[in-house]
Amino acid sequence: MIRKAEYKDISRITELLKDICLIHHSGRPDIFKIGTKYTEDELKKIIDDPDNIIFVYTNSSDLVLGYCFTQKHQVLNDNILTDIKTLYIDDLCVEKTTRGLGIGKKLYEFVKAFAKENGYYNLTLNVWECNPNAKKFYDALGLKPMKTYLEELL
Repeated sequence: MIRKAEYKDISRITELLKDICLIHHSGRPDIFKIGTKYTEDELKKIIDDPDNIIFVYTNSSDLVLGYCFTQKHQVLNDNILTDIKTLYIDDLCVEKTTRGLGIGKKLYEFVKAFAKENGYYNLTLNVWECNPNAKKFYDALGLKPMKTYLEELL
C-alpha cells in the first residue's frame, strides 16, 4: 500500500534516512556526514506541508518499507524560464532487505501518477555519481539527464 506519511511513520523513515546517508557517506565522506537528512521536528513539518509530500510504501502490517519525499517547485514570470510546475523527488529509499522487489518502481509510478493528476509538467530529481545503484534504477525507469552538475576539488 502507498499512502501519505503520518507522524507514526517518523521513526521508521528516520531509519531509512540513515541507510541512505551511509550510502552517500561511503561514496563521498568529504561531503556527507553520518546522520540523517532531516530531524524528527523537520519531518513533522514536512508531513504537515501540502507542497512537500512524503509518500510511504507499507507492508500488510503497515510497516514502512520505502518512502518518496516530494517537493512542489513552481516557476512563474521568470525572465527566461517558462511557467511550469515541477514535482521534485527529494529522496526515494527502499529498505535494503527488500530492494529488487519492485517497491521503488511502485513508489515512483505512484508519484508519477500523482504528478500527472495534479497538473505537474515534469518530475525531476538528483542522483549522486557515488550511488551507481540509484543511477541504474533511474535509468531503468526511463529518466533522462536534464542538466549536469560539475565540480572540481580544490
